[in-house]
Amino acid sequence: MAGNPKTPGLWRDVVLFDGHDTRAEPMAVVVEDDHISRVMPMTELDRDVAAGCREMGRGGVMTPGLVDCHTHLVFGGSRADEFEQRLEGVSYEEIARRGGGILSTVRATRAASEDELFTQARPRLQALMAEGVTSVEIKSGYGLTVADELKMLRVARRLGESLPVRVVTTLLGAHALPPEYRDDSDAYIELVCREMIPAAAEQGLADAVDVFCEKIAFSVAQCERVFEAAEAHGLPVKAHAEQLSNLGGSTMAARHGALSADHIEYLDEAGVAALREAGSVAVLLPGAFHTLRETRLPPIEALREASVPMAIATDANPGSSPLFHPTLMLNFACTLFRLTPREALAGMTAHGARALGLHGQGLGRIEAGAPADLCWWDAESPAALAYAVQPGRLRQRIFNGEVTHDSAHA
Repeated sequence: MAGNPKTPGLWRDVVLFDGHDTRAEPMAVVVEDDHISRVMPMTELDRDVAAGCREMGRGGVMTPGLVDCHTHLVFGGSRADEFEQRLEGVSYEEIARRGGGILSTVRATRAASEDELFTQARPRLQALMAEGVTSVEIKSGYGLTVADELKMLRVARRLGESLPVRVVTTLLGAHALPPEYRDDSDAYIELVCREMIPAAAEQGLADAVDVFCEKIAFSVAQCERVFEAAEAHGLPVKAHAEQLSNLGGSTMAARHGALSADHIEYLDEAGVAALREAGSVAVLLPGAFHTLRETRLPPIEALREASVPMAIATDANPGSSPLFHPTLMLNFACTLFRLTPREALAGMTAHGARALGLHGQGLGRIEAGAPADLCWWDAESPAALAYAVQPGRLRQRIFNGEVTHDSAHA
């Protein structure tokens, strides 16, 4: 609860972005315990209501807490050397074929203890929180054995228990082919389906299951086997798809009611239609697009015309998006993908929550009854958050009704 547990908190005269649109008139927001109790124009804020609240802030911009719906925060090692290789002209695919890329991180992650992974991941997550993130997805995918994948998921759960942030975990066992299965990818998929998914489900470590459907990873048929195993254990699915080529992974994922299809630079019209029919979210990852210096843009206009919700995420990871700066992603979404600032901010609030299956709880919105996950910014308009890459604008971060970051009253 903001302030005294028995006294509602009041933010007044704020420019409000409710998760979809900006409210043109000055607004007041009242938080009581762990939820938003009232949202009203300032003209409707009477003295009795104001007198019963503790004033927490005045002016500025208020948005829902940011939702980073696609990250790989738990990992060991560094891939700065590969950054140099890419600048010298070596492609992401070639680095992977040489044993680098994801497998380089796999070796370092397997060698690290849970405590070491936790210690390394904690500041990465804190960097996201310092920029307003209140809900975050953390994937596994750098262990590629049952024991190491579960290790990563336990670390992700522990991060959510130790910090004031909502952590959603995703099992990404089908991320890359481990070296011990180099010549038998089907056998590895069998391991994911028969051992990894059941263990993660039984131990309550995974909230969803993801796959990397791509030429350098797994085929559509193999990914569908993973989805069928996930569904058998009651876990929703999502997919890295159409990042480097058009294999039809998004269409297959939509057929399974996937929460989202992510990357999707090579998504075609059939894939767009499939996402629309399934109600799946298109997750755009401009950080990876920027880092890999890609040139193939996602089909933004087709997604707009089909009213497919577009989420934005950092894809924070050691290789293709070593970026832990959520508001930079808002800017990249606008400058690289030509989203409007409103679309970008909706993508990291309401649509990000939908991509994690959290929208039914009211997350990513500012409305009465919704969880009080909010950000109060030192900005003149919501568009300014995408316009300027400027750290330090977050006045307050409110998680579950508690102010967990407060530069306004420091």
